[in-house]
Amino acid sequence: MTTASRTIPLVNLSDFEHGDAATRTAFIQQLGDAFHGIGFVGVTGHGIPKVLIDDFYVAAKRFFALDTDTKRKYEVAGAAGQRGYTSFGKEKAKQSQVADLKEFFQIGQETAAMSAGERNPEVAEVPEFMTLGRELYRAFETKGNLLLRAIAIHLNLPEDYFAHYTKDGISILRAIHYPPITSEPASAIRAEQHEDINLITLLVGASAGGLQLQNQHGEWLEIVPENDEIVINVGDMLQRLTNNYLKSTTHRVVNPPREEWHLPRLSIPFFLHPRPEMSLEVLEQCVTAEHPVHYPPITAGGYLDERLREIGLKK
Repeated sequence: MTTASRTIPLVNLSDFEHGDAATRTAFIQQLGDAFHGIGFVGVTGHGIPKVLIDDFYVAAKRFFALDTDTKRKYEVAGAAGQRGYTSFGKEKAKQSQVADLKEFFQIGQETAAMSAGERNPEVAEVPEFMTLGRELYRAFETKGNLLLRAIAIHLNLPEDYFAHYTKDGISILRAIHYPPITSEPASAIRAEQHEDINLITLLVGASAGGLQLQNQHGEWLEIVPENDEIVINVGDMLQRLTNNYLKSTTHRVVNPPREEWHLPRLSIPFFLHPRPEMSLEVLEQCVTAEHPVHYPPITAGGYLDERLREIGLKK
Protein backbone atom coordinates (compact mmCIF):
# COMPACT_ATOMS: atom_id res chain seq x y z
CA MET A 1 0.00 0.00 0.00
CA THR A 2 1.38 3.41 -0.88
CA THR A 3 1.07 6.40 1.40
CA ALA A 4 -1.23 8.09 -1.16
CA SER A 5 -3.79 5.29 -0.87
CA ARG A 6 -3.82 5.14 2.90
CA THR A 7 -7.11 5.37 4.78
CA ILE A 8 -5.55 7.26 7.72
CA PRO A 9 -2.61 9.69 7.99
CA LEU A 10 0.78 8.49 9.22
CA VAL A 11 3.04 10.27 11.74
CA ASN A 12 6.37 9.43 13.38
CA LEU A 13 6.33 9.74 17.18
CA SER A 14 10.11 10.12 17.36
CA ASP A 15 9.62 13.52 15.67
CA PHE A 16 7.89 14.68 18.84
CA GLU A 17 9.98 12.71 21.33
CA HIS A 18 13.41 13.53 19.91
CA GLY A 19 12.93 16.27 17.27
CA ASP A 20 13.89 19.92 17.37
CA ALA A 21 11.31 22.64 17.97
CA ALA A 22 10.24 22.90 14.33
CA THR A 23 9.93 19.11 13.95
CA ARG A 24 7.86 18.87 17.15
CA THR A 25 5.60 21.68 16.01
CA ALA A 26 5.00 19.95 12.67
CA PHE A 27 4.19 16.67 14.44
CA ILE A 28 1.70 18.37 16.77
CA GLN A 29 -0.08 19.94 13.79
CA GLN A 30 -0.18 16.63 11.88
CA LEU A 31 -1.56 14.76 14.88
CA GLY A 32 -4.14 17.46 15.63
CA ASP A 33 -5.25 17.58 12.00
CA ALA A 34 -5.66 13.79 11.92
CA PHE A 35 -7.68 13.65 15.14
CA HIS A 36 -9.85 16.57 14.03
CA GLY A 37 -10.34 15.35 10.48
CA ILE A 38 -10.82 11.60 10.75
CA GLY A 39 -10.17 10.65 14.40
CA PHE A 40 -7.54 8.04 13.48
CA VAL A 41 -3.80 8.13 12.81
CA GLY A 42 -1.05 5.58 12.20
CA VAL A 43 2.06 6.00 14.35
CA THR A 44 5.56 4.74 13.61
CA GLY A 45 8.74 5.52 15.52
CA HIS A 46 7.04 4.63 18.81
CA GLY A 47 9.90 2.49 20.08
CA ILE A 48 7.79 -0.35 21.50
CA PRO A 49 9.90 -3.47 20.84
CA LYS A 50 8.46 -5.75 18.17
CA VAL A 51 9.68 -8.78 20.11
CA LEU A 52 7.57 -7.71 23.11
CA ILE A 53 4.46 -7.38 20.94
CA ASP A 54 5.12 -10.69 19.17
CA ASP A 55 5.80 -12.57 22.41
CA PHE A 56 2.60 -11.24 23.98
CA TYR A 57 0.62 -12.36 20.91
CA VAL A 58 2.03 -15.88 21.34
CA ALA A 59 1.19 -15.91 25.04
CA ALA A 60 -2.34 -14.62 24.35
CA LYS A 61 -2.90 -17.35 21.76
CA ARG A 62 -1.82 -19.92 24.36
CA PHE A 63 -4.31 -18.49 26.85
CA PHE A 64 -7.26 -18.51 24.46
CA ALA A 65 -6.41 -22.07 23.40
CA LEU A 66 -7.21 -23.24 26.95
CA ASP A 67 -10.54 -24.97 27.49
CA THR A 68 -13.53 -22.81 28.44
CA ASP A 69 -13.74 -23.99 32.06
CA THR A 70 -10.09 -23.15 32.63
CA LYS A 71 -10.46 -19.69 31.12
CA ARG A 72 -13.54 -18.99 33.24
CA LYS A 73 -11.42 -19.45 36.37
CA TYR A 74 -10.04 -16.02 35.50
CA GLU A 75 -13.36 -14.19 35.33
CA VAL A 76 -13.33 -11.61 38.15
CA ALA A 77 -16.69 -11.26 39.86
CA GLY A 78 -17.87 -7.68 40.20
CA ALA A 79 -15.17 -6.26 37.91
CA ALA A 80 -17.58 -5.52 35.02
CA GLY A 81 -15.06 -7.09 32.64
CA GLN A 82 -12.41 -4.51 33.53
CA ARG A 83 -9.98 -7.11 34.82
CA GLY A 84 -9.47 -10.74 33.91
CA TYR A 85 -11.37 -12.90 31.42
CA THR A 86 -14.71 -12.13 29.76
CA SER A 87 -16.29 -15.09 28.03
CA PHE A 88 -17.62 -15.28 24.48
CA GLY A 89 -20.85 -13.42 23.73
CA LYS A 90 -20.99 -11.11 26.76
CA GLU A 91 -20.17 -7.73 25.20
CA LYS A 92 -22.24 -5.92 22.59
CA ALA A 93 -22.21 -2.51 20.93
CA LYS A 94 -24.50 -0.04 22.75
CA GLN A 95 -27.05 0.07 19.91
CA SER A 96 -26.94 -3.67 19.16
CA GLN A 97 -29.21 -6.42 20.46
CA VAL A 98 -26.71 -9.14 19.50
CA ALA A 99 -23.42 -9.84 21.24
CA ASP A 100 -20.11 -9.50 19.39
CA LEU A 101 -18.34 -12.67 18.26
CA LYS A 102 -15.42 -12.42 20.69
CA GLU A 103 -13.94 -13.24 24.07
CA PHE A 104 -11.23 -11.21 25.78
CA PHE A 105 -8.87 -10.79 28.71
CA GLN A 106 -8.28 -7.37 30.25
CA ILE A 107 -5.22 -6.28 32.19
CA GLY A 108 -5.87 -3.26 34.39
CA GLN A 109 -3.79 -0.74 36.28
CA GLU A 110 -1.72 -1.99 39.22
CA THR A 111 -0.26 0.29 41.89
CA ALA A 112 1.89 -0.33 44.94
CA ALA A 113 -1.06 0.47 47.21
CA MET A 114 -3.26 -2.31 45.77
CA SER A 115 -3.91 -5.54 47.67
CA ALA A 116 -3.42 -8.91 45.99
CA GLY A 117 -7.18 -9.15 45.48
CA GLU A 118 -7.28 -5.86 43.61
CA ARG A 119 -4.54 -6.81 41.17
CA ASN A 120 -4.84 -8.70 37.89
CA PRO A 121 -5.28 -12.48 38.19
CA GLU A 122 -2.19 -14.55 37.46
CA VAL A 123 -2.69 -17.20 34.77
CA ALA A 124 -1.06 -20.33 36.16
CA GLU A 125 -1.29 -22.25 32.87
CA VAL A 126 0.46 -19.49 30.87
CA PRO A 127 2.58 -17.53 33.40
CA GLU A 128 4.32 -15.43 30.75
CA PHE A 129 0.93 -14.03 29.67
CA MET A 130 0.75 -11.67 32.65
CA THR A 131 4.50 -11.00 32.80
CA LEU A 132 4.55 -9.84 29.19
CA GLY A 133 1.16 -8.16 29.54
CA ARG A 134 2.35 -5.95 32.37
CA GLU A 135 5.44 -4.96 30.36
CA LEU A 136 3.38 -4.14 27.27
CA TYR A 137 0.87 -2.23 29.43
CA ARG A 138 3.63 0.08 30.71
CA ALA A 139 5.04 0.59 27.21
CA PHE A 140 1.63 1.58 25.83
CA GLU A 141 0.96 3.78 28.84
CA THR A 142 4.23 5.67 28.30
CA LYS A 143 3.71 6.23 24.57
CA GLY A 144 0.03 7.04 24.97
CA ASN A 145 0.87 9.75 27.49
CA LEU A 146 3.43 11.15 25.07
CA LEU A 147 0.72 11.46 22.41
CA LEU A 148 -1.54 13.18 24.93
CA ARG A 149 1.23 15.71 25.61
CA ALA A 150 1.21 16.62 21.93
CA ILE A 151 -2.59 16.86 21.95
CA ALA A 152 -2.52 19.09 25.04
CA ILE A 153 -0.21 21.51 23.22
CA HIS A 154 -2.47 21.42 20.16
CA LEU A 155 -5.43 22.34 22.39
CA ASN A 156 -3.49 25.24 23.99
CA LEU A 157 -3.39 23.42 27.32
CA PRO A 158 -0.33 22.96 29.56
CA GLU A 159 1.78 20.14 28.11
CA ASP A 160 1.28 18.03 31.26
CA TYR A 161 -2.49 18.64 31.43
CA PHE A 162 -3.45 15.01 30.79
CA ALA A 163 -0.46 13.54 32.66
CA HIS A 164 -1.92 14.83 35.93
CA TYR A 165 -5.06 12.77 35.37
CA THR A 166 -3.61 9.66 33.70
CA LYS A 167 -1.04 8.91 36.44
CA ASP A 168 -2.43 5.72 38.02
CA GLY A 169 -5.39 6.02 35.65
CA ILE A 170 -7.62 3.04 34.97
CA SER A 171 -6.30 2.18 31.51
CA ILE A 172 -6.89 -1.28 30.07
CA LEU A 173 -4.78 -3.60 27.92
CA ARG A 174 -7.20 -5.95 26.20
CA ALA A 175 -6.32 -9.14 24.37
CA ILE A 176 -9.31 -9.92 22.10
CA HIS A 177 -9.84 -13.34 20.53
CA TYR A 178 -12.34 -13.77 17.70
CA PRO A 179 -12.75 -17.57 17.35
CA PRO A 180 -13.31 -19.30 14.00
CA ILE A 181 -16.86 -18.81 12.73
CA THR A 182 -18.50 -22.23 12.60
CA SER A 183 -22.07 -21.35 11.56
CA GLU A 184 -24.01 -18.51 10.00
CA PRO A 185 -23.86 -15.60 12.52
CA ALA A 186 -27.19 -14.35 13.87
CA SER A 187 -26.82 -10.87 12.34
CA ALA A 188 -23.65 -10.33 14.37
CA ILE A 189 -20.17 -9.46 13.23
CA ARG A 190 -16.92 -9.87 15.11
CA ALA A 191 -17.25 -6.38 16.60
CA GLU A 192 -20.32 -4.30 15.69
CA GLN A 193 -19.89 -0.62 14.89
CA HIS A 194 -18.99 1.39 17.97
CA GLU A 195 -16.92 4.22 19.39
CA ASP A 196 -14.36 3.73 22.16
CA ILE A 197 -15.12 5.05 25.65
CA ASN A 198 -11.68 6.31 26.71
CA LEU A 199 -9.33 9.23 25.85
CA ILE A 200 -7.33 7.48 23.11
CA THR A 201 -6.85 3.87 21.99
CA LEU A 202 -3.55 2.37 20.82
CA LEU A 203 -3.89 -0.76 18.67
CA VAL A 204 -1.06 -2.95 17.44
CA GLY A 205 -1.57 -4.83 14.18
CA ALA A 206 -4.10 -7.64 14.41
CA SER A 207 -3.43 -11.21 13.27
CA ALA A 208 -6.00 -10.76 10.47
CA GLY A 209 -7.78 -7.91 8.67
CA GLY A 210 -11.31 -6.66 9.19
CA LEU A 211 -10.90 -3.31 10.98
CA GLN A 212 -12.90 -0.58 9.27
CA LEU A 213 -13.77 3.04 10.05
CA GLN A 214 -16.80 5.01 8.88
CA ASN A 215 -15.96 8.30 7.18
CA GLN A 216 -18.09 11.46 7.19
CA HIS A 217 -19.91 10.25 4.07
CA GLY A 218 -21.01 7.03 5.80
CA GLU A 219 -18.61 4.88 3.79
CA TRP A 220 -16.73 2.01 5.47
CA LEU A 221 -12.98 2.11 4.79
CA GLU A 222 -10.53 -0.65 5.70
CA ILE A 223 -7.55 0.15 7.91
CA VAL A 224 -4.46 -1.88 7.07
CA PRO A 225 -1.52 -1.09 9.37
CA GLU A 226 1.94 -1.41 7.84
CA ASN A 227 5.06 -2.92 9.45
CA ASP A 228 5.42 -1.74 13.07
CA GLU A 229 2.66 0.86 12.81
CA ILE A 230 0.32 1.39 15.76
CA VAL A 231 -3.18 2.65 15.00
CA ILE A 232 -4.38 5.40 17.36
CA ASN A 233 -7.93 6.68 17.60
CA VAL A 234 -9.80 9.28 19.63
CA GLY A 235 -12.22 7.98 22.26
CA ASP A 236 -15.51 9.46 23.42
CA MET A 237 -13.97 11.05 26.53
CA LEU A 238 -11.59 13.15 24.44
CA GLN A 239 -14.34 14.00 21.95
CA ARG A 240 -16.58 15.06 24.82
CA LEU A 241 -13.84 17.14 26.45
CA THR A 242 -13.15 18.96 23.16
CA ASN A 243 -16.83 19.51 22.30
CA ASN A 244 -16.57 17.31 19.16
CA TYR A 245 -13.47 19.14 17.86
CA LEU A 246 -11.52 15.87 18.07
CA LYS A 247 -13.49 13.03 16.49
CA SER A 248 -14.37 9.71 18.12
CA THR A 249 -14.95 7.88 14.85
CA THR A 250 -17.27 4.91 14.47
CA HIS A 251 -15.42 1.69 13.64
CA ARG A 252 -16.03 -2.07 13.52
CA VAL A 253 -14.42 -5.45 12.85
CA VAL A 254 -16.20 -7.29 10.03
CA ASN A 255 -16.32 -11.01 9.45
CA PRO A 256 -13.86 -12.42 6.93
CA PRO A 257 -14.97 -13.98 3.62
CA ARG A 258 -16.66 -17.35 4.16
CA GLU A 259 -13.60 -19.22 2.90
CA GLU A 260 -11.65 -17.69 5.84
CA TRP A 261 -14.22 -18.37 8.56
CA HIS A 262 -11.96 -21.09 9.96
CA LEU A 263 -9.26 -18.54 10.79
CA PRO A 264 -9.34 -16.92 14.24
CA ARG A 265 -8.39 -13.28 14.80
CA LEU A 266 -6.41 -11.78 17.69
CA SER A 267 -5.96 -8.07 18.38
CA ILE A 268 -4.38 -6.10 21.22
CA PRO A 269 -5.84 -2.63 21.94
CA PHE A 270 -4.78 -0.40 24.84
CA PHE A 271 -7.54 1.87 26.11
CA LEU A 272 -5.97 4.89 27.81
CA HIS A 273 -8.21 6.11 30.64
CA PRO A 274 -7.72 8.85 33.22
CA ARG A 275 -8.50 8.43 36.91
CA PRO A 276 -12.27 8.36 37.57
CA GLU A 277 -12.35 11.80 39.20
CA MET A 278 -11.22 13.66 36.07
CA SER A 279 -13.85 16.13 34.89
CA LEU A 280 -14.98 15.79 31.27
CA GLU A 281 -16.60 19.22 31.31
CA VAL A 282 -16.12 20.78 27.87
CA LEU A 283 -12.95 22.88 27.57
CA GLU A 284 -13.78 26.58 27.27
CA GLN A 285 -11.45 27.02 24.28
CA CYS A 286 -13.55 24.47 22.37
CA VAL A 287 -16.75 26.51 22.74
CA THR A 288 -17.75 29.12 20.15
CA ALA A 289 -20.95 30.72 18.90
CA GLU A 290 -20.97 28.16 16.05
CA HIS A 291 -20.17 25.32 18.46
CA PRO A 292 -21.99 25.82 21.75
CA VAL A 293 -21.54 23.30 24.58
CA HIS A 294 -22.78 19.89 23.39
CA TYR A 295 -22.38 17.91 26.62
CA PRO A 296 -23.32 18.39 30.29
CA PRO A 297 -20.52 18.02 32.86
CA ILE A 298 -19.66 14.49 34.03
CA THR A 299 -16.64 12.77 35.54
CA ALA A 300 -14.64 10.15 33.66
CA GLY A 301 -15.77 7.56 36.23
CA GLY A 302 -19.43 8.49 35.84
CA TYR A 303 -19.19 8.33 32.07
CA LEU A 304 -17.39 4.96 32.13
CA ASP A 305 -20.06 3.52 34.42
CA GLU A 306 -22.78 4.75 32.06
CA ARG A 307 -21.13 3.22 29.01
CA LEU A 308 -20.31 -0.13 30.66
CA ARG A 309 -24.02 -0.56 31.35
CA GLU A 310 -24.86 0.26 27.73
CA ILE A 311 -22.50 -2.40 26.34
CA GLY A 312 -23.67 -5.12 28.74
CA LEU A 313 -20.61 -5.48 30.96
CA LYS A 314 -22.23 -3.91 34.03
CA LYS A 315 -25.71 -4.51 35.36
